[in-house]
Amino acid sequence: MSWFALFDGEQRAPWVRDEVKEILDRRPRACAPRGSVVLETRLSPDARPQTLVSYKRDGASVSSFSLMSTPHGSLVLVIAQGDDVVHEVVERGREARTDTLQVTISWDVAKQLGRLVVARPETEHVLIRHFVMKQAPLLADLAALACPKGLTDIDPDVIFLALSTEIEPVGPMPTLSPSVPVETAQGLRLATTLQQGDVVRAADGKLVPVLQTVARRVPALGSFRPVRLRAPYFGLTQDVVVSRHQRLLVSGPEVEYLFGHEQVLIPASTLVSGYAGHYEPAPRFVTYHQVLLPHHDAIRIPDAALESLYIGRMRRDKVLFGASMLSDMSRATLPEHHRAGYQVLRTFEAITLAEARAA
Repeated sequence: MSWFALFDGEQRAPWVRDEVKEILDRRPRACAPRGSVVLETRLSPDARPQTLVSYKRDGASVSSFSLMSTPHGSLVLVIAQGDDVVHEVVERGREARTDTLQVTISWDVAKQLGRLVVARPETEHVLIRHFVMKQAPLLADLAALACPKGLTDIDPDVIFLALSTEIEPVGPMPTLSPSVPVETAQGLRLATTLQQGDVVRAADGKLVPVLQTVARRVPALGSFRPVRLRAPYFGLTQDVVVSRHQRLLVSGPEVEYLFGHEQVLIPASTLVSGYAGHYEPAPRFVTYHQVLLPHHDAIRIPDAALESLYIGRMRRDKVLFGASMLSDMSRATLPEHHRAGYQVLRTFEAITLAEARAA
């Protein structure tokens, strides 16, 4: 079933899958022995405490769920089901001043395992904390989390909240829509058709092997919101749709003149306030793809280049590796990526470059 409920914070709109409603009509106390709650939120600029989401059902069997952010940079999770209580605190440390956080709470009751993950969407910094989860939550309680009325309260700063029946991965994420054309040794191939062992063309023109491909279906909101990069800006000969954190590798005389570098990286999200890009209308969920290469690199698309999956030294972090989309690979065969040293442009710099190249 995977994603079965969603709350869009911008539209204040809840959605619950019809199949879940049918299950609850037949079995009101159906449980979810395995699943995830994924929440993305802005944090208070004045460092006030925030109850990001809270739910409480009283009665013969009390159930409650709350996620709070403290002024000191901590995330506090409390899950109560009868006499079983989970109370976990994550200290965000140097990430405490970030504007946006993505929080993933996952559980597998058969293994009595729970996992709380706090990540900053635009970086590779991830904090993971494990806990014991003995009792499966009721499906009705989980579905109610996405419906902020009656028993549920969701802070206005929450961008989205989504629920899944799977243990959702964390860490590096794919960012290419299925229709992005990628240059390979055999010519252009759509991103969705690439496989392990294929050979793609890197930004410098060299052919490099694909070590692994990844794909993930996610809510089309927040850091997963799709962006259309428009031709003819930045050399594009056709529009491409990517995740807002996909980065475009750009070179040229304007780049050297303005920034003193031969090449720079431009996040797609920095271009949506100008002519070079805009948010793409999408259904509730979108699927992204990406390729893992031996080195941190960019892959060629027609007359442009897009950054490939960057994993840093994840092979040295057993916990993060096990929670990632690459956990089915052998850690021994996983490459170590070192940043190529490109300057990453901020929004006003990206707009300045776009205007200079359009002039």
